[in-house]
Amino acid sequence: MNAATPPNRSVSTFFVLLFACSLPFWLIGALTGLRLSPGLPVSALMFVCPATAASILVYRANRTAGLRELLRRSFDYARIRSKVWIVPTLLVTPGTTIVTYALLRAMGLPLPSPQFPIVAALAIFAVGFVAALGEELGWSGYAIDPLQDRWNALAAAVLVGLVWAIWHWVPLIQAHRSPAWIAWWSLGTVARRVLIVWLYNNTGRSVFAAALFHDMSNVSWQLFPISGSHWDPRMDGLITAFAAAIVIGVWGPRTLTR
Repeated sequence: MNAATPPNRSVSTFFVLLFACSLPFWLIGALTGLRLSPGLPVSALMFVCPATAASILVYRANRTAGLRELLRRSFDYARIRSKVWIVPTLLVTPGTTIVTYALLRAMGLPLPSPQFPIVAALAIFAVGFVAALGEELGWSGYAIDPLQDRWNALAAAVLVGLVWAIWHWVPLIQAHRSPAWIAWWSLGTVARRVLIVWLYNNTGRSVFAAALFHDMSNVSWQLFPISGSHWDPRMDGLITAFAAAIVIGVWGPRTLTR
């Protein structure tokens, strides 16, 4: 086992507890039909569930010390020894989003001109970072390392990415997304998890870096015209998968690092 991975971590138990914690949010979404914003049902508040599941399990294993250590990883930017990795952490998803927009325009699709309201973007970033931490303390802070130790970085990323995607299916259905929309979105989500694990491993296993990348993905979607309503999961999924394939080819599937 890698020295960076605490012992006694059951990823299967984490997944079961995660879905159990999410059930109340899915039921509230189904019964009320409330929306946090266009395209975002109230069940999206389940972002607290990965951190909740991870917190329960580390507390059970190591009590307060384990919980404190997990929460400290929210701001573990000191792990990022090579600060150059901040650049792809912040810019990869905005870059793929710009390419998506440019290709859709080149295909002749009627897209509104992009808007970049600074205050709104900063608000989305701040709220989104809290939501991203709620997820990444579970996905990156708890689940990914035992899986990497057992298999390799790529296999671990694909497995977590698949669970991550499936976990979102209920809110997406509640947002009235079509099966095709969800399928393409799922492709992009699995590919995005590969990119997150790549960045996580190259930043000293920083949960902060994983959450920052996750947050930038949400910000990019929200800023796509208009409030993400013209965002195309098929184009985004293919472009993100292409970016992930480059990472796998250059850095290798075993560790996604050099």
